[in-house]
Amino acid sequence: MNTTPADLHPDGSKPRPRVMSLNINSKLTLYAAYMSFFKNGGFFIPTNAKFKLGEEIFLMLTLMDQPAKYMASGQVAWITPHGSQLSQTEGVGIHFGMDESSQNVRREINRILGAVVGAARPTHTM
Repeated sequence: MNTTPADLHPDGSKPRPRVMSLNINSKLTLYAAYMSFFKNGGFFIPTNAKFKLGEEIFLMLTLMDQPAKYMASGQVAWITPHGSQLSQTEGVGIHFGMDESSQNVRREINRILGAVVGAARPTHTM
């Protein structure tokens, strides 16, 4: 991501990534939010908060009844604004980073969803 002067703090440093926490309780919800079409995988986060494309995000994700929290870094790659066509859920899609923890999240989601990944059922994004 290229950083423009407007994206920098007054002292010239890059802003810290926003941290978001999400608890996914069902396989159907996980399927609707997972963005398998991104190279590194990704996740749709329902939110009315305002984001910019390319903004860095740190996601803490709880999957089903697992006690572990999964951590993923990523960048905003998809924005569904309020009042979008077809009444899509408002929120942002995060493209997972290539770091090990983000790829662990992708692998765990693929393991949970199994053959359902890439099915023709509608999701929050497609």
